[in-house]
Amino acid sequence: MPLSSSSSIAPSAAVSSSANGFALKSVLLLDDEVAYIDLLEQLLGEHLACPVHSFFRPTEALKSLPSLDVGLIVTDYHMPGLTGFEFLLEVKKIRPHLPAVMITGHGIELTPEWQERLPQLKAIVKKPFKWTVLAEEISRHWTGSRPPFPLGGR
Repeated sequence: MPLSSSSSIAPSAAVSSSANGFALKSVLLLDDEVAYIDLLEQLLGEHLACPVHSFFRPTEALKSLPSLDVGLIVTDYHMPGLTGFEFLLEVKKIRPHLPAVMITGHGIELTPEWQERLPQLKAIVKKPFKWTVLAEEISRHWTGSRPPFPLGGR
């Protein structure tokens, strides 16, 4: 599976605050495949300089969103209940300018219609992918003052 790191995987080491004591924006991960999202959360948490919050159900992610300081959303496309596009339409009602990256194993494309309806959807990353590809997309579209990847000295 391409979601691999050259180092051993430790429990998420996501940083919860910056050196000056201010809370950092976080990444919100959403995918209904529990093992997949757990691995992705560990890899990103180990290598990003920000907290990573993962969810398995779109409704739980939407419910938690107002209480989280999110810098970017990563959502799967195909999930029970809501597609990634439908989820992002709901997010748009809460936080209209919050950028998002979609991950998918399906052959979907960002059509002009969806670009117009969801301008916050910045990229679609096709599964399987290397975690660094996703980390680079997160950094490219990040809303915080400093991109969370790459970490210095790693």
